[in-house]
Amino acid sequence: MDEGKLREQLVSSLGGRGAHVSFEKAVEGFPVDLAGRRVDGLRHTAWQLLHHLWIAQWDILEFIRDPSHESPPWPAGYWRKDPGPAKESEWQETVGKFRSDLSAVIALVRDMKNDLLLPFPHGEGQTLLREALLVIDHNSYHVGQLVDVRRALNAWPK
Repeated sequence: MDEGKLREQLVSSLGGRGAHVSFEKAVEGFPVDLAGRRVDGLRHTAWQLLHHLWIAQWDILEFIRDPSHESPPWPAGYWRKDPGPAKESEWQETVGKFRSDLSAVIALVRDMKNDLLLPFPHGEGQTLLREALLVIDHNSYHVGQLVDVRRALNAWPK
């Protein structure tokens, strides 16, 4: 196995390149005034999805970095009840936190000193590879939902 190629594929997938719409494309130009609008047939607003994307990714990152990290309670700690941000800056801050934490995950994957397959001493067999794949999978799923919300709101670029 060429470990360098594996790491680059992980980095590419973490960045949203490949078969799915990237996080950046999903939030680019999003009309924040629609972030709290509910769409018939869809469970979450764009704001709830954005916050969930960030908090879940943050939780995974902190699990990797901090052996004493405690995850938020499920599900209340991962899903906001309020449908929309209080102000546009709250949306922008959350986008920024997501980007920053994603960059930190990517840096961990890129760092050849970090063994992709060595189980963390503080986990139950989790490895950096497993956590990176979890971020990829989770982000892809919910970014897709965010795109669905945008389309239903007629806010997807033509």
